[in-house]
Amino acid sequence: MIQKGSEFVIGRFKSIKFAIKGAWHLITTEHAFIVHSLFSLFLIILGFFMNLTIQEWLFQILAIGLVLVTEALNTVFEKMADFIHPAYHEKIGIIKDLSAGAVFFATLISFIILLVIYLPKFISLYL
Repeated sequence: MIQKGSEFVIGRFKSIKFAIKGAWHLITTEHAFIVHSLFSLFLIILGFFMNLTIQEWLFQILAIGLVLVTEALNTVFEKMADFIHPAYHEKIGIIKDLSAGAVFFATLISFIILLVIYLPKFISLYL
């Protein structure tokens, strides 16, 4: 059933409220997410000092987003797995490892993107 009028709008605002609550929880309680967020902030500051082009900014933002989103999803999978099976279980461990592996690949890809952006800039500073 399609919601009408103000019910639809109120529902969207509630959805945004829940999303902000979840983002705040990630930023304030999840250590891995905090580390990734701080490194992202460092990269943003570095980007201003290194005068990134629009294209470089876009790639950097995508790289940062890729890591933050995969880290958030990794947290979701780990919390669900712990909720479903609080005691150690080999298959739950594999699921958690796979989820962490996704973060590893996202971080690796992002690192390569950042090397492509920043390595020439640092080389040109010292040559």
